[in-house]
Amino acid sequence: MTPDQAFDALYAFCAPALVRQTYLLTGRRELAREAVERAFQLAWQRWPDVARDRDPAGWVRAVAYDWALSPWHRFRPRHRSPEPPPADPADRELLHALLTLPPAYRRTLVLYDGVGLDLPETAAETEASTPAAASRLTHAREAVAVRLPELADPAALHRRLLELASAERLGSARPTHVRTGSERRNVFWTRAAIAFTVTIVGATTLTLRTAPTRYEPPIAPAQAVRGVPAVSGMGPLSREERELREKLRRAETNGPERVFPEAR
Repeated sequence: MTPDQAFDALYAFCAPALVRQTYLLTGRRELAREAVERAFQLAWQRWPDVARDRDPAGWVRAVAYDWALSPWHRFRPRHRSPEPPPADPADRELLHALLTLPPAYRRTLVLYDGVGLDLPETAAETEASTPAAASRLTHAREAVAVRLPELADPAALHRRLLELASAERLGSARPTHVRTGSERRNVFWTRAAIAFTVTIVGATTLTLRTAPTRYEPPIAPAQAVRGVPAVSGMGPLSREERELREKLRRAETNGPERVFPEAR
């Protein structure tokens, strides 16, 4: 098959069930569809590597779960208001019990009791050790059994998870729409990277052209000069100073007397 055909086949096989599984993790229909679409867009961007992966469906599922459980969604305005709960009261109780679990416990429970993975596969996908995954699964089952005692049996819990996921009408986008969206996103980020690089190069060039070519020592900050006497007006003349001033006024302004000093 061509890459487009292989991608479309994987999408048709995984996307509908993956949207329902993601809904069990988040309790939000729109977020579940968005997470699956983003996961497949990333898979199409990295299709040569994903196509050679031993489990392409697991690769996409892990990306979708990571996106759906991201804590940053709580800051998005579109995800602040709660969505309408399921119509069936039993489904509402089960979904509420799932959403009260910690995200890691909820993901482990959905993978093991919902998807049907074994314990080592669940541990690998959740990036945990097998004992840690077993402990999370045990605590998650106990927490659900406290709220819903009739689901203490793992077989009953598995059946109810499938029924809850299938009760919601959760459609998925067409594979061609996902591929074109991925390509548009890739073009956008490529252009953004080019624009950012051009901006950095332009700023660097401008800095090199306008920067000084020699070292200019910085001007020392101004400091107050201390020890200078305060400015004051001239005081009254003494008697000797007044006599000298009168003598200079009476003296001739030219002649030898002004050149040669008088002998005393």
